[in-house]
Amino acid sequence: MDCSVSGNASPSPKSNTAGRRPNVLFITCDQWRGDCLSAAGHPVVKTPNADALASEGVLFRRHYAGAAPCSPARACIYTGLYQMTNRVCQNGTPMDHRHWNIALAARALGYDPTLFGYTDVAPDPRERPAGDPALRTYEGFLPGFTVRQALPEHQKQWLSWLKTRGVDATAPFPDIHRPAGNGHPEVSRAVPIYGRDETPSAFMAGEFIRWLGEQDEPWFAHISFLSPHPPFIVPAPFNEMYGDDQGPTFHRAKNWQEEAASHPFLDYAMRKMLKHSFIPGRAGLVRDWSEQEFRTIRALYYGMISEVDSQLGRIWEGLRSAGAWDDTVIVLTSDHAEMMGDHFMLGKGGYFDQSYHLPLIIKANGAAAGVVVDRFTEAVDLAPTILELAGGDSPNWLDGRSLSPFLHGEMPGDWRDCAHWEYDFRSVSERIAEQYFGLPSQRCNLSVIRSERYKYVHFAGLPPLLFDLQEDPGELRNVAQDGAYRDVRLEYAERLLAWRAEHLEQRLALVALTDKGVVSQQRE
Repeated sequence: MDCSVSGNASPSPKSNTAGRRPNVLFITCDQWRGDCLSAAGHPVVKTPNADALASEGVLFRRHYAGAAPCSPARACIYTGLYQMTNRVCQNGTPMDHRHWNIALAARALGYDPTLFGYTDVAPDPRERPAGDPALRTYEGFLPGFTVRQALPEHQKQWLSWLKTRGVDATAPFPDIHRPAGNGHPEVSRAVPIYGRDETPSAFMAGEFIRWLGEQDEPWFAHISFLSPHPPFIVPAPFNEMYGDDQGPTFHRAKNWQEEAASHPFLDYAMRKMLKHSFIPGRAGLVRDWSEQEFRTIRALYYGMISEVDSQLGRIWEGLRSAGAWDDTVIVLTSDHAEMMGDHFMLGKGGYFDQSYHLPLIIKANGAAAGVVVDRFTEAVDLAPTILELAGGDSPNWLDGRSLSPFLHGEMPGDWRDCAHWEYDFRSVSERIAEQYFGLPSQRCNLSVIRSERYKYVHFAGLPPLLFDLQEDPGELRNVAQDGAYRDVRLEYAERLLAWRAEHLEQRLALVALTDKGVVSQQRE
């Protein structure tokens, strides 16, 4: 595919504190779709503050997660390694303590990397005593971070803050996110008990701004927002910001039965996708919601994006007021995306683009401004990019590559022409998938290679999929068994195999002991 870079490649004005290490602000939102960004051309969603960042930085329009759900997706981000190497397969899979990560690398550069939110990193149980409470949750913290303000799923820290503001926060998570009052329909635009200035995003932004005022040395902060992750509810005015009739046509078959019949994995995924995971207290399967209910949920999701965007605006203003805007590298992205009604599904996982296509905007002093990049980039590219922008060098064995050339208007000729991701649907504790498919855990996984035209999905234990995205952008017709596509299927299976072979773990494979001592090969 063509390497397309557009925009004004002139650098931003230089900082008044030249020679200092930059500040680094790394922001992840949770479950934000890459197409739901007005700067990327979405016809409905308005994200003025993300757009303002893009106008001073670089927008990557074809950025993809490495895995799903949260823990596997974040493991790819933080380690710069594909799932096949970091082996974080599900929420609850421990991260091997030997892995390098971006927080430890920042600490080695002299930063005190500080976390606001969560990283969903389950600790290595081999490094903990058997009774350690940390071994009863997957919501651990990435080694290397100083945790300034935690916000795990129970959200108790936010709930106690709500109480100080006079909000009745006696209902725990997720019930705190139910509509206030009674008598609401199953899918409702009714507001929660808290207001727009009291959301988890508002709480997190305020805590960061308060911390920012304490800093007098170059800093490294990671803000991990929960929004627009479900439950799907949002205060006024965001609950009414978008109409049910706004938004593109859903990508899906005529009905959920036809969709489920198209592949065994989809039938399985729909059977286990429960309404209460997205709206507390609702019973039944997501696939049974009506077209109108899916549209209302989507409008709420759009509103949740705009809500977190409003808090980004507070952060931008806080940085400017502190005189830190020009000296701060800002990286804005998500961990994974959201199906949002496409293929009769919500949430993340599987193989569809909607679960993996992410927003990515990077602003760095001296880099290009207002540039849009249309090359394929991946979550594993973030760690080497952030480290390089902070003044460090990446290890030669990372799977990701620094995006720095694009930040300076360059177009690397050897850049990848496709995106890759993985999804592991094993269920180690309950063996749900294993029993359903009659497969061992090791075969409950899939890998994807997605180019501009074709998308090939290889399952370890189920039939493969092939989509011609030029003829079928909605991924509705599997042509893996079509004789006319036999050569394409073979080519992409071989390309996927070559990708996996190239990215076998390289940490010591690029090192040799010789009669002259240790030789380490530099990355080409």
